[in-house]
Amino acid sequence: MNYKKDEFFVEKVKSSFLAKKYSTPLYCYSFERIKDNIQSFKNTFKTINPLICFAVKANSNKILLTEISKLGLGADVVSGGELMKALKSGIKPNKIVFSGVGKTSEELKYAISKKILLINAESKSEILEIERIAKNKKKKIDIGIRINPNTDAKTLSQISTGKKENKFGISEEMTLDLIKYINSSKNLSLKCLSVHIGSQILDHRPYEKTLKVLDKILKKTKFSFEYIDLGGGMGIDYDNKNKKLNLKKYCLSIKKFLRRNKSKIIFEPGRSIIGNAGVLISKVIYIKKGSRKDFIILDAAMNDLIRPALYNAKHRIIPVKKSKIKSKKNYEFVGPICESTDKFLTTKKFQKLKEKELIIICDVGAYGMSLSSNYNVRPKPAEILIKKSKIITINKRQNLRDLM
Repeated sequence: MNYKKDEFFVEKVKSSFLAKKYSTPLYCYSFERIKDNIQSFKNTFKTINPLICFAVKANSNKILLTEISKLGLGADVVSGGELMKALKSGIKPNKIVFSGVGKTSEELKYAISKKILLINAESKSEILEIERIAKNKKKKIDIGIRINPNTDAKTLSQISTGKKENKFGISEEMTLDLIKYINSSKNLSLKCLSVHIGSQILDHRPYEKTLKVLDKILKKTKFSFEYIDLGGGMGIDYDNKNKKLNLKKYCLSIKKFLRRNKSKIIFEPGRSIIGNAGVLISKVIYIKKGSRKDFIILDAAMNDLIRPALYNAKHRIIPVKKSKIKSKKNYEFVGPICESTDKFLTTKKFQKLKEKELIIICDVGAYGMSLSSNYNVRPKPAEILIKKSKIITINKRQNLRDLM
């Protein structure tokens, strides 16, 4: 995805053509970018040969999941619905891990019936519920324990999951007791020690600290786990400042860890696979003049992309067609929803825009469409996948009749 002769292209297709044909706001994904991200991830960690399970919560579009499955990935799911979508997208049950703190009895029964690889339990109550279901079905179920390593991922507080005050995982002390309990159970088989410390992580050191916590627990338990699930959370360069997570250093730390602990590694990347593969094309409805800044009112809103409102996250905004004429005022890009938080970005020195012009909101492939809603009774946008010059509609635009 880049500019050719001052116009933004998604692979070999002009974004202005896409906007005209499919209307706006419009989610567009590049297949080549997804494929390159997966291949790069595989190449970085090929010496440890991990099982890579795509975090379905990042983007649950069924056609995208099918493409990701064809490229060799499994799935990390956190609900019965995500599990069903993963299976219907062709992802094999033996490559699916079920995470999450509040799995219902029905969800657990469904996961057990589909013979997925692992259910990573996050509390004693959940372990007892899995055991009760397993007894009734006269089965022995493979499970993992997700620990809370009390590690600060140095990320946004809203997406931190590895500190003791977060709801996720089990404390080290309780983990040791639960390992003993599971090993004495006739209906549970302990296969995995799992951890996930947060999202949008750009520093390898919190991961290294987590490996030390895992090392400590493994020494105390003296139990040999078939799998160590290291979760995901790998960040992307939203600011376009080349700030990237050093995955090579992380890989070296894992290799040292594996010399002491012989286990198969599981990763659960989401954002790093799909994040920079998606853009949101939007049209300028009005330009509202202000004394210090002009409001650029878009047809995209916080119901289409809630990350800026929810997390105060920053997504770059760029013009569809480049111009050398700069605006004399600051621009604030906002949506039409009746909320003060319905804004995307305030920026200086943007090129001068006119009403009805098109802009691109960058890096929206992860937690864009999957967090979208019908707030203010607004139909959800269409999604398309671009493969070189081929355009595939992967989700039709909703209309008001659908919502009525």
